[in-house]
Amino acid sequence: MRWKTVLVVLVALVAGVGVLVKIATRVPAPPAHQVFINGDVFTMDADNRIVEALSVREDRIEAVGSTEEIMALAGDETEVIDLRGRTLLPGFVDAHGHFPASGMIAIAADLNSPPIGDKITMAEVLGALKQRAETAEPGEWVTGFGYDDTLLEEQRHPTRAELDGISTEHPVVAMHISGHMLVANSLALDMVGIGADTPDPEGGVIGRRPGTLEPNGLLEETARLEVLHEMQDIPLLDVYRMMKSAVREYAQVGVTTAQSGGVSEQLAMGLSAFSKFGVIPQRLVLFPFETEFGEKLLNGEYQPGQYNTERLEMGAVKIVADGSIQGYTGYLSRPYHTPFHGNPDYRGYPAVPREKLFAQVLDLHRAGYQIAIHGNGDESIEDIIDAFEAAQQAHPVDDPRMILIHSQMAREDQVARMADLGITPSFFTAHTWYWGDRHRDIFMGPERAAVISPARWAQQYGLRFSSHLDTPVTPMRPLQAVWSQVQRQTTGGDVLGEEQRIGVLEALRAVTIDAAWQVFQDDNRGSLEPGKYADLVVLSGNPVDDPMGLRELQVERTLVGGATIYRRQ
Repeated sequence: MRWKTVLVVLVALVAGVGVLVKIATRVPAPPAHQVFINGDVFTMDADNRIVEALSVREDRIEAVGSTEEIMALAGDETEVIDLRGRTLLPGFVDAHGHFPASGMIAIAADLNSPPIGDKITMAEVLGALKQRAETAEPGEWVTGFGYDDTLLEEQRHPTRAELDGISTEHPVVAMHISGHMLVANSLALDMVGIGADTPDPEGGVIGRRPGTLEPNGLLEETARLEVLHEMQDIPLLDVYRMMKSAVREYAQVGVTTAQSGGVSEQLAMGLSAFSKFGVIPQRLVLFPFETEFGEKLLNGEYQPGQYNTERLEMGAVKIVADGSIQGYTGYLSRPYHTPFHGNPDYRGYPAVPREKLFAQVLDLHRAGYQIAIHGNGDESIEDIIDAFEAAQQAHPVDDPRMILIHSQMAREDQVARMADLGITPSFFTAHTWYWGDRHRDIFMGPERAAVISPARWAQQYGLRFSSHLDTPVTPMRPLQAVWSQVQRQTTGGDVLGEEQRIGVLEALRAVTIDAAWQVFQDDNRGSLEPGKYADLVVLSGNPVDDPMGLRELQVERTLVGGATIYRRQ
């Protein structure tokens, strides 16, 4: 995300100007001592111990044990929280998402179809964009996110002409649910110089009108990047509104560590400032984009410390190796189940050619960076594993924890190779709920769809893994991620790959301690153990008691460093 306003943000924060800063600097402080008693305290430690109570001093966990043991530590000033049988867990760790992009709901049109939204026709998608255009300032970008061509009655993308019908005075953009493509109107295309004579960029496709080279508005993968850069240069007030919307959403569902999985220098600087001044109470882990930081990652100009705060960590460098299965841009070894545009041989394509991927991975690995690579299709995953294996052979690292983001169509032989090479997958298991029926019937066919996000294989090969929601692709609902790994149920009510189900505790670890381990933060968060941050979430019930109903549990309270950032009314 490129913000020309980021310097204005910094000046405003430093100078303490206006209401924004007064609100921003209200950082919640924890009590000197608080105890939680009479509950089911899931420690998520190495033994998955469940105890009754927990003590917190300032921002750190002091002790766990029985209610009697913990109450023995209490004094006259101790704040006592009686859980009354409710469940206390480590705060959820977002293993892969795009904070604060879910806050777009505050400034953009929601184009999602069920089960996320309510748009089922193209007219409804266009109507939502039209409504947004009617309230936009002159020349302001009009954006919407989340449309899904396979869930609309028309079974297609919007067109450039339809978006021109909304406005020719505003640049108008509709973003696909996958996040890997968008449709732009003529003004937006003109602003970034995309026309009939513009060739497809490496790793991307410019949609064309039938029989011509004239763009139809649809931009896939790298072809969409310039439009994204322009549309995300938004006013300061909108940045703040978006940020606060995302903060509220994450707090309400128990997320205490949020991730921005692919940032530019400008976004990293902005998030650092907002974190420092208390606008964002959650801890943050940022993955710098290899394409955004470029040579600075290798020539010594990149200094993570200039962004880091007490609650923000610059983490693994991110590369996007392919696209999205539901967008037909994921890179497969065998063709898609339903031929794309009638082409029975179409397998998608890499966003980064194999030779270039090898070079990028080798350079970053040699420079000592942890690497996180997006790979959905099994051919892309093969390229990623091969590239990392070559880098490890050239420059061995004992514990690299290379993160293979999504790993959606990983084959069993690839999971075995990950275990041998120190690669750790982060599964987008909620695909089984949001796209499972269509993966089976449209994209992958029954056999391949049954093993998407293969968590059980990962367990069998001794791999630690995390589970994520790729928010804003799907809503930030950690218990949905847990439920999906346990149940693997589709919106149509079928079980997609029963043999890949895992247990509740294992699925909870994938959004707590194992997610923290994956980004080298397991020494300070992810489990309830003495000395770690008191990042906590109180649930209305015990997730083990009712595995089918666990995603309906309510978050009663969320704490970061012992300070309550959300309490259910």
